Amino acid sequence: MRNLAALTPDKAPGRSRDLLADIVARHGSAGEMVSTMAHSPALLQGYLDLSRAMKRIKIARPLSEKISLALQEWIGCGTCKAAHTEAGRAAGLTDADITLARQGTATDTREAELIAFALRVLTEPSTLTTEDVTALRDQGWGDRVIAEIIGLVTLNMLTGSFNLVAGIQPVSEP
Repeated sequence: MRNLAALTPDKAPGRSRDLLADIVARHGSAGEMVSTMAHSPALLQGYLDLSRAMKRIKIARPLSEKISLALQEWIGCGTCKAAHTEAGRAAGLTDADITLARQGTATDTREAELIAFALRVLTEPSTLTTEDVTALRDQGWGDRVIAEIIGLVTLNMLTGSFNLVAGIQPVSEP
């Protein structure tokens, strides 16, 4: 059940009106989540900025989709799971990759360690230690990637939580 309605540019408040109008002009539509985020110009602007920034991360797209799938499985957002399943397939993930990612792991041990770290950032960040960060470095992950995990977790938490609270449901569960 929808708790927040999607807005059209003419119904959106303040800056959201311009942001939505620009998105619709460039892409033909803004999508349910973005149109619903338009209730808050600050939230919509923040989401768009973070989303754009996270497209420039060093983490390869297939791995970032595995991480997002693991995070969304834990968060429980069916809309995000469906979107990341589709994006993962477009990035070359197999059905086995997607299944493992949703279980919080991967066949590659380095990737599995990074996915597990991302899940801990989401679920129990206060338990992370210097040793956990050192272990990632020992696996070959640099500080940039470690920092970017925080951004991926933040973006996934924002979108998954927003969709769940707003009542945005996927067309079909992946």
